[in-house]
Amino acid sequence: MARRTFFSFHYTPDVWRAWIVRNSWVISPADQIDVGFFDSSVFEASKRENDDSLKTFLRKGLENTSVTCVLTGTDTWKRRWVRYEIARSVIKGNGLLTVHVHGVKDKNGNTSTKGADPLAQMGLYKTDTGIYLAEWKDDKWVKYADYTLAIPKGDLWFAPPTSTAVVQLSQHCQSYDYAQQNGHKNIGGWIETAAGLAGR
Repeated sequence: MARRTFFSFHYTPDVWRAWIVRNSWVISPADQIDVGFFDSSVFEASKRENDDSLKTFLRKGLENTSVTCVLTGTDTWKRRWVRYEIARSVIKGNGLLTVHVHGVKDKNGNTSTKGADPLAQMGLYKTDTGIYLAEWKDDKWVKYADYTLAIPKGDLWFAPPTSTAVVQLSQHCQSYDYAQQNGHKNIGGWIETAAGLAGR
């Protein structure tokens, strides 16, 4: 069965690195399909239209995927739309993993500074009315603004939070370093591990 993986990344600084990762992973196209590589002009057009249009565009991109791989550079963790892709992946039940790509050279041969894990900047908490997404913003946890509905605990593939204390998504997901951990050879296994953890 084909493994459909959504790749989430900060487009402008990391698209070259993302393509390197993608090309190392898609060795057997019949078995491995990536769907997270959008044409930048389509993305920018959706963004210009309005937020709801872009959200619809990103939700559609996640359709029929089983894993979301967050390719993380210096500032990926700050990006609103990367956070939205992560949030929708949680709601959808996708396996999640972080792959740090700061050590991959860009088209000019430069590496970048390692950034925070985006999955550590988002989490879940429980109140009397349900389970909600939270995000780390302005040095504190706040309710996630781009999806404010409660999430049924049965939709989660990991143990749901039991209190108002935020549990970071990174506590349930694996994180890797593409350059230091031989991602060229190993990323397929990392993605399969994420799928297995989520039962996908």
